Amino acid sequence: MSRRDHYDYVVVGGGSAGSAIANRLSADPGTTVLVLEAGHSDWRLDPLVHMPAALPIPIGNRLYDWKYESEPEPEMGGRRIFHARGKVLGGSSSINGMIFQRGNPMDYERWAAEPGLEQWDYRHCLPYFKRMETLMVDGRVAADRWRGGSGPLVLERGPATNPLFGAFFEAAQQAGYPLTDDVNGYRQEGFARFDRNVHDSRRLSAARAYLHPVMRERKNLRVETLAHATKVLFEGKRAVGVDYLRYGRSRRSVRAGEVILCGGAINTPQLLQLSGVGPSSLLQPLGIDVVHDLPGVGENLQDHLEVYIQYASKQPVSIAPGLAMHRRPGIGYRWLFHKDGLGATNHFEGGGFARSNDDVDWPNLMFHFLPVAIRYDGSAPTQGHGYQVHIGPMYADTRGWVRIASTDPRAKPKMLFNYLTTPNDRREWVEAVRVARDILNQPAFAPFNAGELSPGPSVETDEEILDWVRADAETALHPSCTARMGTDDLSVTDPSSMQVHGTEGLRVVDASVFPFVTNGNIYAPVMMVAEKAADLILGNTPLAADDAPYYRHRDDSPLYPPGDPRNSRT
Repeated sequence: MSRRDHYDYVVVGGGSAGSAIANRLSADPGTTVLVLEAGHSDWRLDPLVHMPAALPIPIGNRLYDWKYESEPEPEMGGRRIFHARGKVLGGSSSINGMIFQRGNPMDYERWAAEPGLEQWDYRHCLPYFKRMETLMVDGRVAADRWRGGSGPLVLERGPATNPLFGAFFEAAQQAGYPLTDDVNGYRQEGFARFDRNVHDSRRLSAARAYLHPVMRERKNLRVETLAHATKVLFEGKRAVGVDYLRYGRSRRSVRAGEVILCGGAINTPQLLQLSGVGPSSLLQPLGIDVVHDLPGVGENLQDHLEVYIQYASKQPVSIAPGLAMHRRPGIGYRWLFHKDGLGATNHFEGGGFARSNDDVDWPNLMFHFLPVAIRYDGSAPTQGHGYQVHIGPMYADTRGWVRIASTDPRAKPKMLFNYLTTPNDRREWVEAVRVARDILNQPAFAPFNAGELSPGPSVETDEEILDWVRADAETALHPSCTARMGTDDLSVTDPSSMQVHGTEGLRVVDASVFPFVTNGNIYAPVMMVAEKAADLILGNTPLAADDAPYYRHRDDSPLYPPGDPRNSRT
């Protein structure tokens, strides 16, 4: 589509939600849609984007990553916590770990308990999860009552064939935790192989799933990369367009029937504040004309923090040798020409969800298991073989914020997460480390367990564990909730329309609208929100609610769906 001065919809952000929204809105050939993505294109031949195993390389690279960091965190020893965000078409779905987790069904019941969010319960969200996905298990479509089989997001179940995965699953059972068939199906609680956004041995980002299949054929859809939105334009309270920088220097404006912000939990509140929508107490001292005083913009920031608990292995079964620098050309060759080998996996092929105490009604811990001991930056605690589990609480009751400190749209906003600032968060962190250690020291690991490398046996008391977490923990990269849906004075987005309160023609569709962060990686919930929001924006009849049952611990529900003969064996 050639460039024009006015579009029916201008979508700010070509990341996860923006890709889906642009696809759904442009399905009507009479509707014009412009996507403004500040990052560069996800070139098809770029292995750093498309090779699953290359996932650590773009993180921290200024060409692919916005490289945010928090303000000094008061309970993390004053550390600034690094936050990677995708600087490329597809957004963070082009640089993330490709782990697909819907969250627990009770997450959406929690959402729906908020005033005005009754239509965001699990039964109303499940149809959109199903619409967006095609689940593949061992090479076959595996649609069922809970899973989709004809959507654009093709998901593959990790093989988890390394013997360390077998030990991990057996050890979880020995520690008293069940296995489950599908953490995204009837029962999340338990341990299983994980779904991932990998198809045909390549990363399947939101852009590859939703934008690239239609960009050439739809003449009503235009995608501009290296187009950095700087301000939403208003006439009174109505959004009428967007100012943006093209290639970082050319200033342009475009008119819009509606503006849809899909920049994520950091960029969306930043752009709202720059445009005069936010707390007047923040905007007025910066000389920004207040379009609408909306104190919740940038508040309620939530995230997941994680640590790596690492062990040395007695047996040479980990994937460590294959990751050596001199082997990487061979890995690339096999991936490119044979579509297999270490390059074709994201390595996060299995894990699970568990409750750390009996006070919680559904799992509050997530585990990712890796058959290697290594950090995202490539550093390793041993030159030999090892393995590790990534662990962290999912429902921290800490709250942070995102706030601009300058009227320069290229200046990064300030943000503070307030990690570990509540007693409950600190309690669950101690529990998380103890639960992980309990699993990793079960008899199933005896043939492999050569001792804990990190944090190590010297870290044992509650305070020693917390001090280690303060010094070692990293973000799991799930910032959310900074323009939350709701109807109270601190909400930002109308849950029935995605409109920004107090404005017209301005909507938000991304992780910032979550009222609460979900249990697990947040990419899948973001895509569900985008799918559901598309119907709300277009005025379509919503998909019919689905009353599929789901496991609830407090109901003493069976391990398997009603009628499954395996229930008699549990």
